[in-house]
Amino acid sequence: MHHQSFIIHGGKPLFGSVRLGGAKNASFKLMIASLLAKGETRLLNFSHIKDVEITREILEELGASTRNAGERTVFISTQGLHSHVISEKYGKLSRASTLFLGPLLARFCKAVVPFPGGDQIGARPIDRHLDGLIALGAKIHRTASTIEAECDGRLHGTTYTFEKSTHTGTETMIMAAVLAEGKTVLNNVALEPEIDDLIEFLNNMGAKIQRHANRVIEIEGVKELTPTIHRIMPDRNEAVSYACAAIATHGDIIVENARHQHLKAFLDKLDEMGAGYEVGTYGIRFFAKNGLKAVDVVTAPHPGFMTDWQPLWAVLLTQTQGKSVIHETVSENRFQYVPLLQNMGAEIRLFNPEVKKLEDVYEFDVSHGPPEGYRAAEITGVSPLKAGEFTVPDLRAGATLVLAGLVAHGTTTLHNIEQIDRGYEELDSRLRGMGAEVVRSTENEEKTE
Repeated sequence: MHHQSFIIHGGKPLFGSVRLGGAKNASFKLMIASLLAKGETRLLNFSHIKDVEITREILEELGASTRNAGERTVFISTQGLHSHVISEKYGKLSRASTLFLGPLLARFCKAVVPFPGGDQIGARPIDRHLDGLIALGAKIHRTASTIEAECDGRLHGTTYTFEKSTHTGTETMIMAAVLAEGKTVLNNVALEPEIDDLIEFLNNMGAKIQRHANRVIEIEGVKELTPTIHRIMPDRNEAVSYACAAIATHGDIIVENARHQHLKAFLDKLDEMGAGYEVGTYGIRFFAKNGLKAVDVVTAPHPGFMTDWQPLWAVLLTQTQGKSVIHETVSENRFQYVPLLQNMGAEIRLFNPEVKKLEDVYEFDVSHGPPEGYRAAEITGVSPLKAGEFTVPDLRAGATLVLAGLVAHGTTTLHNIEQIDRGYEELDSRLRGMGAEVVRSTENEEKTE
């Protein structure tokens, strides 16, 4: 069996530039949305990552055909679509399965999808997606491992309010409502730019979707959608990863085509910290300055500080002077990386802050009291990080360990880097392009009794 590892010789500043790929959280969702139109859709600025490959396999299993047409373009034809059932094997590989419900109901009036998997970062409240579909007229039946949905003819418009902001729930409802009969009004929707990318894509296909103030989306159902050509927005998680790596290693890089309006909460915190950046037509330059200051962060849905950014931010905080606090309010299990950083010499204390009304602060379910585990981390800097050998538990922790390995003096070895490949395209070669010493090594392991 082949296993791949990263070997990182740290302590070298990053210099140069890197160009962002298409957003992971938009790429595979737009592929799914392409099922809503009959014919061939073309997606540009595509990201070559594992989550996209899995979605591609699912599309082909359903009867759609996909082909690469150039370095970052994929054509998706739905002419041969013949199945409404997604194999259970894809459940543990992807958390995208519920997003297929809307398109499959629109095309077949029935759908069978596996329960979604993905990173283990706490309960993902799938009920917020399913309750919305029921409001649109879908009948939902759950088995131990699948979600089965059906409807009589077209779904019908409704007014639905999300209890908590939900990125995937908002996208699920948009995809289900575009071909429904009548008007759908969604309240308390999520504001992420990836959702705006989906709205732009669907409107180009002939949908009638409008965003209004106060977290409202209005959708006038249409009878059919036609294929389109769409350029996927750049990945803002990738942008933050490279920015943190440059600043933490005392480097100076340009992140080409990064959009400052997608990164405002992050850039505001860099200002507070005293780190350097410049916004230009080319993207954003990120560079180190002396005497970085400790900064407190509370994660929040967009336009707040993203939960996906906080593990990377934690590494950067180990290189700032003083005590910083990260309070995680979006995901209930985002501190799995902390013991790994502690092993590298980071001074981090996990704790639970005093909160009077849990439901007013946290986006996850607290109806049965606070969840197990910790919801905040206090990080004391400056900590010299030391190299080590680790097995990567999930995607974000993997990126965090790569960043810590770049900062640490000595040689860090990371195993199970397939987790990193799920969300980062050629991370090792792109870091090498900026002067990092990162090698991808393949070990051929013989199974022993």
